[in-house]
Amino acid sequence: MHFLNGITLLLIYQLIGEVSVLLLRIPVPGPVLGMVMLFLTLAFRGCSTASLDSASSALLSHLSLLFVPAGVGMIVHFDRIIHEWLPITIALVLSTVITMAATAVIMLASGRLLSKKGQKDG
Repeated sequence: MHFLNGITLLLIYQLIGEVSVLLLRIPVPGPVLGMVMLFLTLAFRGCSTASLDSASSALLSHLSLLFVPAGVGMIVHFDRIIHEWLPITIALVLSTVITMAATAVIMLASGRLLSKKGQKDG
């Protein structure tokens, strides 16, 4: 029963996100807004419920199955991918390089911040 309660809670947050996006005309996907609302709720409460833990663990254990629709979508639009391979490749390479650079900058900055904090405490 915990699983059903948890899934229901997740779907309610998704529904709230979808309705909010439609009513407020926010250019964000409804499930993303629902996930942000769920995060804020959990951050405010400081803990999660057993039912939510059960549902999220079950979903995460079968996460690979959620990629099947994306793979099918890739095959359905394979002709478009063939015709637009150059922009897709450029976007993938640039986003990877930007992500790696941002990660490196954040790691260096946090390392410096933590080492300065450690020197002040020590």
